[in-house]
Amino acid sequence: MKKKIIIGIALIAIAAIAYFMLAGGQKKETVEFEKTTVEKTNIQNSITATGTIEPVTSVTVGTQVSGIVSHLYVDYNSEVKKGQVIAELDKTNLTSELRTAQANLSSAQSSLNYEQANYNRYKTLYDKGLVSANDFETAKLSYLRAKEQVVTSAQSVQRAQTNLGYATITSPIDGVVLSKSVEEGQTVAASFNTPELFTIAQDLTDMRVIADIDEADIGGVKEGQRVSFTVDAFPDDHFQGQVTQVRQQATTESNVVTYEVVISAPNNDLKLKPGLTANVTIFTLEKNDVLAVQTKALRFMPVEAILSEEQKIEDVEAPNKVWTLEGNTFKAHAVETGISNGMLTEILGGIAPGTEVLTGFTITGGEEPEGEEQTQNPFMPRPRNNRQNNNNPQQQRR
Repeated sequence: MKKKIIIGIALIAIAAIAYFMLAGGQKKETVEFEKTTVEKTNIQNSITATGTIEPVTSVTVGTQVSGIVSHLYVDYNSEVKKGQVIAELDKTNLTSELRTAQANLSSAQSSLNYEQANYNRYKTLYDKGLVSANDFETAKLSYLRAKEQVVTSAQSVQRAQTNLGYATITSPIDGVVLSKSVEEGQTVAASFNTPELFTIAQDLTDMRVIADIDEADIGGVKEGQRVSFTVDAFPDDHFQGQVTQVRQQATTESNVVTYEVVISAPNNDLKLKPGLTANVTIFTLEKNDVLAVQTKALRFMPVEAILSEEQKIEDVEAPNKVWTLEGNTFKAHAVETGISNGMLTEILGGIAPGTEVLTGFTITGGEEPEGEEQTQNPFMPRPRNNRQNNNNPQQQRR
């Protein structure tokens, strides 16, 4: 009997030791909440694109007559004034054509003088009945034809004078010569197309960027929006401008639809050169010094599974709300929201600045191996009984 009592006590002691060993080795599960502060900040949203820098006003200078370039008075980067002579074509043939036209006009004028005098004689004789009506009409017709020939010859003279004037090429604007396409002695032919001789930019301190914006982003681009851009030539400099025009015509290349957006680019220091590629950032949404909160705070929702026995939930009916943890109470606050860029959302009212609100939670411990932490990625597969952070109300309803 005494042995049985001793054995029983020993068994009870072993069982107690085993229980405490198992209980002490099991890691306790803890819930840690993530928080953010409602505070004033800047909310921005932007799109990026590439574009080409070009002068706001540039003129291609050509010639309407053919000939040999006899003189060039400007070169690359030459500054020119409106009306300044920048090139001349050989005028030999053009001068000869003018003299021929003037001679034809003189001959036509002489013929007109004769036919007019002849017409006057026949009219006098016809009025006296001394010539037939047929002779009178013939004289009148010759006189009218001579008048028309004078008009035609005068127009030929004017055309020859104009062509001779085209041989002297002047600058149409004040500006800088960007390109020169001919050299002295070169022949230019204006039979079908006007030959390009020079390209003149009006003002290199006033440039612009022509950016190609994808069709998925063009809806957010408006005139007046702020733009920041860089160029590879000056990678440390950030240039500023604004959207001045959104062009309606679409360009399709390799099944990609883009729209041209014109951006002002002040260039007082002349760093920006025509043809440079600009890496453009257009701020389609920009509001500074506004009360805002991380957008994920609006998606957070406490669930019963993460509550301890002492904690409780005080919810409100509202389309937008944030949660605070006040002691052992999860309290919902209905808020009015404004603009959002996906990461931050403007708060128009419903909660005071400086308030800490919940954005998510992390569960550690439990059956997980010591030192490991449960993740909150909603897209990763999880064990059915593993509790997790769920700050998306739609996932909670599922």
